Amino acid sequence: MVQKMILIPMDEKGYESLKIENIVASGVIADSIDLEIISNKIKNCELNSKRFPGAVYRIEKPKIASLIFSSGKVVLTGIRRKEDLPVGLNIIMESLRDAGIETYDVPQVAVTNIVCSYDMGRYINLNKVVITLNLENIEYEPEQFPGLVYRIEDPKIVALLFSSGKIILTGGKNIEDIKKGLDFLEQRLETIM
Repeated sequence: MVQKMILIPMDEKGYESLKIENIVASGVIADSIDLEIISNKIKNCELNSKRFPGAVYRIEKPKIASLIFSSGKVVLTGIRRKEDLPVGLNIIMESLRDAGIETYDVPQVAVTNIVCSYDMGRYINLNKVVITLNLENIEYEPEQFPGLVYRIEDPKIVALLFSSGKIILTGGKNIEDIKKGLDFLEQRLETIM
């Protein structure tokens, strides 16, 4: 079952700069799938079992990469708009059926991760964040990586903060969790900025 998501509206919080970068969905679409058959019959479907245990099927409109496994499981990635998920999933299912694969009438696929970017529009003093906030939830080693990793517990979101004010948020299964995580993060940053 495809999980419903909402578009990110411009609202009173000023989230107009919150942008979906990638949506990942996974689940089961069949009891089993013959990867040799689909790689031979479906255009843009590749199988290299020496390098990867699944077939890679790329569709262009909407642009989605799907990893298809013999167990009937599938992972879809590269999705940039929530409305592209059901459209892309339908294309994948039709392609499999056309290749002679018995699929479920209703695929059991749900969003597992959403990655968003956000620009606070101001400089973030990462050293001050480390000193002021709870160190258990923070990883910051500027010699290794220029961003600060902040693990938010509720909702379970990981935020990568950069001194430029850019933030990457990941781990949410819906846009509401991403927004709640961003609200929490902004409240914490307000206390030290």
